[in-house]
Amino acid sequence: MNEMICIVCPRGCHLKVSENLEVTGNFCKRGAIYALNELKNPVRMVTSTVKVGGGEINYVPVVTKDPIPKDKIFALMAEIKKVKVKAPIKLHDVILKNALGLTDIIATRNVLKKGEE
Repeated sequence: MNEMICIVCPRGCHLKVSENLEVTGNFCKRGAIYALNELKNPVRMVTSTVKVGGGEINYVPVVTKDPIPKDKIFALMAEIKKVKVKAPIKLHDVILKNALGLTDIIATRNVLKKGEE
């Protein structure tokens, strides 16, 4: 029996998954789907920051466009760490295209050049 806490919504249901993949403890159908996916292929959205040159701030927050396999997170973070971009940056700009062959890394805010308004 596998036990986990659902993270789909703030409710945090305590899920139990039996040997025959029957899910109990979920308040909604999304909890059951989450539990089965978590056992078969756990994925996560990854957030981080990327160094900015010539910007009003030194780092831009970024996120994966799509969830990636959980076991690829550290490799992805190593790739993100190597990246440096120049201002200006616009919300949703692709900062790193097709990272690890999995997904794009996108900016989650605007960054103006130093001295611009």
